[in-house]
Amino acid sequence: MQFLQNLAYQPIFGFPVIGYLGIFSYLFLIAAALVMVLTRRRIVKIKPKYHFILARITIILATVHGILALSVYV
Repeated sequence: MQFLQNLAYQPIFGFPVIGYLGIFSYLFLIAAALVMVLTRRRIVKIKPKYHFILARITIILATVHGILALSVYV
């Protein structure tokens, strides 16, 4: 568990890893939603395959982010 705690707060360019994971999770969530909104409003034709890829990446990033956040308290 100590490894996860150290990894969570390992600074990269002065910002902890857990912060980057949270930011990237949010950005991928917005991107996945944007793909469907743009497609449904017929602004841009994007295949649903890309929505599902972005959603899977979001789930993975958010899960790792959550595990690292909880490891600090365990």
